[in-house]
Amino acid sequence: MSGERTRLDLEQALSERILVLDGAMGTMIQALSLDEAMFRGEEFAGHPAALDGCNDLLCLTFPEAIEKIHDEFLDAGADILETNTFNSTSISMADYQLQDRVFDI
Repeated sequence: MSGERTRLDLEQALSERILVLDGAMGTMIQALSLDEAMFRGEEFAGHPAALDGCNDLLCLTFPEAIEKIHDEFLDAGADILETNTFNSTSISMADYQLQDRVFDI
C-alpha cells in the first residue's frame, strides 16, 4: 500500500512542478578529502585490499558523511535523493575484495 501511495504522491508532485534530483554525490565525497583509514573504519581495519575510493563502502564505515551530504542536497532544494551505491555489484566490488559485502552496502 505505501509503495502505491508513494508512486501516486510522486506522480502528483510531477504533475504540479519540476522535481529536482540530488547532485553530484561522487564530487561531494571527493570534497571531503577522506583518507584510507576513513574508508576502512573499524570494521575493515584489517581488510587486505586498499579501500580508498570505494565510495559505496562509506555507507557502512562513515554513514554520517553520506547522511550529511544528503542533508545538504535537501537543504539545497532536492526533492529526490539517490543512494550512495555507484558500483555496488559483486563485479565492481571485487576490485576491493568486497564482493561478499554487496548486500550489506
